[in-house]
Amino acid sequence: MILRTCIISVAFVLTSCKYSISSDDSNVSYASFGDSITADSAISKEDLLNRFQSMKEGDTVSLKFSSKINDVCQKKGCWMNVDLGKNEKAFVKFKDYGFFMPLNSKGEDVIVNGKAFLSIEGVDEQKHYAKDAGKSQAAIDSITTPIKTYSFAANGVLIKKNEK
Repeated sequence: MILRTCIISVAFVLTSCKYSISSDDSNVSYASFGDSITADSAISKEDLLNRFQSMKEGDTVSLKFSSKINDVCQKKGCWMNVDLGKNEKAFVKFKDYGFFMPLNSKGEDVIVNGKAFLSIEGVDEQKHYAKDAGKSQAAIDSITTPIKTYSFAANGVLIKKNEK
């Protein structure tokens, strides 16, 4: 049973995370998650925020952007919040739960590829994500109304490796 669990765990890690160097700047390297993508042609987080602000519910836009990770699901890395500037954030999920982010990736620079869209997040869903993020019970209990959310369905993510 333990051997089977170890084999499944190793297989999961090998299929969900691959390390590569892919950048328009050969001095920068990235850890790659999901589909293989490159860093070139990524728009800034500010450009993404501007696009979100001009969208209405039901709109989707395929694009690639760069940002910094604000939060990661602390249960298994199945979502992340990224900074958009101006105290705004985008909620990122991963296509078909095909890959996950490292639990310790908060604060890391990322390139994210996929589809941006607006969504309405209900109270129960907000409380679920707050619990996953390790928020206090008081913070969870304070959630009482649905909110409009800048959302993103990622098919590939690059996390900038810190060269030391």
